[in-house]
Amino acid sequence: MTMRPIRIIGDPVLRTGCEPVTTFDAELRALVTDLMDTLLGAPGRAGVAAPQIGVSAQVFVYDADGHRGHLINPTLELSDELQDDEEGCLSIPGLYFPTVRALHATAHGVDQHGEPLTIAGSGFLARALQHETDHLGGRLYVDTLRGDTRRRALREIRAGRFDSPSRRR
Repeated sequence: MTMRPIRIIGDPVLRTGCEPVTTFDAELRALVTDLMDTLLGAPGRAGVAAPQIGVSAQVFVYDADGHRGHLINPTLELSDELQDDEEGCLSIPGLYFPTVRALHATAHGVDQHGEPLTIAGSGFLARALQHETDHLGGRLYVDTLRGDTRRRALREIRAGRFDSPSRRR
């Protein structure tokens, strides 16, 4: 089992769009395994994207609403119907803010062998699919916040009011 450290906000890899995966080999399968080990290695995790472990590749794993798996090179179809619920991120530990997302999402991509894969979900699974796909484009959930909520989130991040590794010492 290889749990990889999670990159924290401020690391440039989290703000850089990832390249699509074009080679489906043992190295990619090892990445998917490391992502899944990192996801399942600590309680309460719903997803981990490759940039969160320092890898610029369009790959993420998820474990939400009884669905577990991985997706490579995802595209999303989103419903017009919205949900508004608390959201957090392993890369901004300890901060949670109400975040508007589509209520239903369908993600299309491929698996680690290059075979087509579609994942459809509502509620928490839809939220996780959107959140992880955002990571692959260099976006964090706080980028979707608006108004006072966004100002409060940015203030807390600038002040270092999240549970960063340096604050846990």
